[in-house]
Amino acid sequence: MSISRSTHTITSAAALRAVQAAVADAASRGVAVVACVVDPGGALVACLRADGAFAASVDIARDKAWTAAIFGISTDDLCKSLSQREVVREGLAMRPGVVLFGGGAPLRQNGNIIGGIGVSGGSEDDDRAGAAAGRRALGLG
Repeated sequence: MSISRSTHTITSAAALRAVQAAVADAASRGVAVVACVVDPGGALVACLRADGAFAASVDIARDKAWTAAIFGISTDDLCKSLSQREVVREGLAMRPGVVLFGGGAPLRQNGNIIGGIGVSGGSEDDDRAGAAAGRRALGLG
C-alpha cells in the first residue's frame, strides 16, 4: 500500500500571468477587478487588485478561486448542479469561503486540478470573462 501521492500545482509564475491577464481583460472593458489564483488545496498563490477595485473584492475573488479549486468545478456550474437540491445548496453557501455565483474557475492541466482562479469586482459576466482570460493566458482554454 502506498502512503503518499504526487500532487500537481500551479507555479507562482503561471499564477502571476493568470491574474495579470484577468485584470487586463477587465480593464479593456473599463472594469476594475481583483483576480486571485490558489493552489489545489486552496492556498493563495497570486492576487492582483486593479487600481480602483473594491477592497471587498479581494476576499470574494480568493473565495471564488478556493471554491473552484476545492470542488473542481466553476462556481457557476457548482450552483447549477445544486439547483434541484436547495437544502444542500443553502448549506454549502453558508460554509465559509464557498461562493455559488460566477467568476471562479478551476485550473486543470492533463486532467489534474492545479489550482483555481477567481475574479471579483465587475458584473458576473465581467468576472467570468476575466477568469476565462486568465485560463487562456495559461493555455488552458
